[in-house]
Amino acid sequence: MGGVIVTNPPKADAKDVEALAAFGVATVSEAMGRTGLLGPSIRPVQQGVRVAGTAVTVIGWPGDNLMIHAAVEQCGAGDILVVTTTSPCTDGLFGELFATALRQRGVRGVVLNTGIRDTQELRDMGFAAWSRAVSSQGTVKATGGSVNVPIAVDGQVVRPGDVIVADDDGVVVVPREKARETAERSEAREAKEAATRAAFLEGQLGLDRYGLRDTLKRLGVEYRSYEEYTGAGS
Repeated sequence: MGGVIVTNPPKADAKDVEALAAFGVATVSEAMGRTGLLGPSIRPVQQGVRVAGTAVTVIGWPGDNLMIHAAVEQCGAGDILVVTTTSPCTDGLFGELFATALRQRGVRGVVLNTGIRDTQELRDMGFAAWSRAVSSQGTVKATGGSVNVPIAVDGQVVRPGDVIVADDDGVVVVPREKARETAERSEAREAKEAATRAAFLEGQLGLDRYGLRDTLKRLGVEYRSYEEYTGAGS
């Protein structure tokens, strides 16, 4: 299997990446019309961490981490490494030694559509990671692949230079051309949610704030007392 290593691909503007870092994955996805989410099986190995950065992408062979070694050279400050394989793989392709090399280059984290290992060491060193599985199964370094090409994870296309936002709720990808627009929409959504939160603290109900009583009525949902519903006392 051959492959290609693409150098110096275009990236989202660093200011837009930093702006997106202020918002959670759920907010960013909602701001893009509920798109961009990687699947719920991609989970963090730590808790309480949110990162945003530009994607360096890898596609390799199952059970083979050769192309991750090749990708390290292409990574720089502010990047997030995103790895997938040509067919499903849960082997531990990534661990503490890779994280050490990436952190030295200023990489903010890794997203693996595969397995990961050395999770305690990663938490101890504060290197953020999301993966499909945790597995101690080792790997080989024997088959070619590609770096910095478009890849697919759970039906979402991730291109080099796109923005990755990841937190306790999962991972979302923002196309690099939409980074600024998405940051602005995320800010507007946060402001709207702040107003709603204040209203709820004052006792307002979502049924009234969102105008949902009419929706219930339109759907034929009725209010009945317990006696009416059960026939009690008749």
